[in-house]
Amino acid sequence: MTLRSKGKRSFKKSLRDCLNGLEYVVVNEDNFKREIVLGIIALLLGVFLKISKIEFIIILFVIALVLFAEIINTALEKVVDLYTTEYNEKARIVKDVAASSVIIICFFAVVIGLIIYIPKILIILGG
Repeated sequence: MTLRSKGKRSFKKSLRDCLNGLEYVVVNEDNFKREIVLGIIALLLGVFLKISKIEFIIILFVIALVLFAEIINTALEKVVDLYTTEYNEKARIVKDVAASSVIIICFFAVVIGLIIYIPKILIILGG
């Protein structure tokens, strides 16, 4: 594995590196895979329930936030792993705090989904 040079990188190389990072989380992070599946379900539910454009944008934004939080969490975990492979209380705290950011975003994503979807579901059920 070689370190990147300090020289200017092309857009194509930068894009390739970004896609490599995305590939890493898709292949190696089970939570990321689950969040993608749940995001797709949320989008399909939105289509089925005929949510408004603004509601659809909100759902897309919330899905993006969840995936972003998971990627940042993974990056922080890997940085901590560079620091130490042995148990370290401070390393545990960093990992736990980073993971807590994901669960907070997920909690609010569910709340936002319920606020958008429940009224539409109740209308379909005749409520």
